[in-house]
Amino acid sequence: MTEISDDVRAVEAALFAAEEALTLNDIAQAVGEDVDVRAALEELTGHYAGRGIGLVERGKRWHFETAPDLAHVLRREREEPRKLSRAATETLAIIAYHEPVSRAEIESIRGVQISKGTLDVLMEAGWVRPAGRRETPGRPLIYATTPVFLSHFGLETRRDLPGLDDLKAAGLLDPVDTALEELELESAEQDD
Repeated sequence: MTEISDDVRAVEAALFAAEEALTLNDIAQAVGEDVDVRAALEELTGHYAGRGIGLVERGKRWHFETAPDLAHVLRREREEPRKLSRAATETLAIIAYHEPVSRAEIESIRGVQISKGTLDVLMEAGWVRPAGRRETPGRPLIYATTPVFLSHFGLETRRDLPGLDDLKAAGLLDPVDTALEELELESAEQDD
């Protein structure tokens, strides 16, 4: 086994401990100005060649990364289903169909207050984002959907959202609500 100098070990340790890739100057500051950082990097690059990890330079920054031929071994594609509460689902639908929309407008449409956590869950999922402030008294924050929302639901634009007829045909609307809506329409027609 080849003996590795303390300088090379120091550079190696600095790179392993770093949270992000390091420039030559960053490494020199970490290990001391008297260390020949370039020589140490060359030695480490050779030492790690052909192993499970390698020392690489990207954009004048150095870091360790998984060997390209082994990346598939470590890749874990796990779809985590997101279970949204009814409140979150309703809120997401209101934002998608009425954006940009304020919290007060969401509450007015839903008929109940929403908790801050509901919007937080939607923003954490990456489906909703703050879209500025409404130019009204109090300047309330308004919300809109994101490209991640469109991608997740397989939409190219918001215009691809299903319409009322599509939702009825898919059986996604409550039949009681639909029946009440039809009765209200009949009643309004009779009053005319």
